[in-house]
Amino acid sequence: MTVLSQTTGMPIATAVQQLRRSPQLPRYVQEFQSLLVAERARRERFYAEISEDQKAEFINGEVFMHSPVRLRHTVVSQNAFILLSLYVSHRRLGHVGHEKVLITLTRNDYEPDIVYFSPAKAQTFLPDQIKFPAPDLVVEVLSPSTAENDRGIKFVDYAAHGVAEYWIIDPDEEILEQYILKNETYTLRMKSQTGILQSEVLPGFAVPVRALFDEAEKLAAVQALMADG
Repeated sequence: MTVLSQTTGMPIATAVQQLRRSPQLPRYVQEFQSLLVAERARRERFYAEISEDQKAEFINGEVFMHSPVRLRHTVVSQNAFILLSLYVSHRRLGHVGHEKVLITLTRNDYEPDIVYFSPAKAQTFLPDQIKFPAPDLVVEVLSPSTAENDRGIKFVDYAAHGVAEYWIIDPDEEILEQYILKNETYTLRMKSQTGILQSEVLPGFAVPVRALFDEAEKLAAVQALMADG
């Protein structure tokens, strides 16, 4: 599997080989080290300054503050959370978080719309914990201000940190995209406005895609999920 650089489009292995052969390698290393030292200092300030009433992310050295979302976004996010959290809590399959869960990865910090952690991870969490590891499932609901990151840096970063399943939901077009991690990259399993969404991370979780967007479909799906337990 060839992994491309987001900035150059060049295979990463090729870029690394070119750097290794460059007579300027020591200078590049020094520049990278200085960059990372300054970035770590900004990241520590980010941790110190963010508050519970803010939704903020630290991405490649920059702080991204989220604007208020439209009602359509909120409804879709809540529907997905209700379906997942009821299924998981009813079967004691771990933990589902919504909106304000800070995911701390190697370089970046995200607050996805919805996250799911397996029982093995969830049982290690403490009541006052505010930083969390890579989830097993991430759901991002697109908005105009976040779509580029949701499809770009997050898509790459979640895969690099082993997030096994990634859903991207477009509330305007009412389309769900379901990606499954294969060979350290995401493979599209489903992209549809209709049909049945079956999770790979949560065996047995199966709901109509329309349940994410339609209240009657959501209520019917909730009843089916609870009845199957």
